[in-house]
Amino acid sequence: MAKPADTRTAGRKPVAKATRSTAETEKIRAALAARRDELRAEYDQTLSEITELQRDRLTDSAGDDQADTGTKTLEREQEISLANSILERITQVERALERLDEGGYGWCERCGNPIPVERLAAFPSATQCVTCKQLEERR
Repeated sequence: MAKPADTRTAGRKPVAKATRSTAETEKIRAALAARRDELRAEYDQTLSEITELQRDRLTDSAGDDQADTGTKTLEREQEISLANSILERITQVERALERLDEGGYGWCERCGNPIPVERLAAFPSATQCVTCKQLEERR
């Protein structure tokens, strides 16, 4: 039985990838590393705040009714969701650094076309061009 075509490469036009200078690559690497470090500091701060709030909630739970307990649970879930969101952004930046090392940074993973510089400036860890990202989000 024949294998189904890979939708990411089906119909892909080969695009000659331009090489970046070492200085450009290092500038991009420095910007991504700085962003990763900022996010890690934000993540550490968020975890510290969550731990402190949890401690406060445990010592201040006497006399709580169901509504109080529900509110505290919702707040804790929101805080954890925020921390997970920061962790996901760290992962995206680390993946961008890996793609930079492999030579695939700045090229759409789906169609192989270059990702516009404006998109990379706004979202440095982008892995798809605007068109492919829009198609993905419509699904």
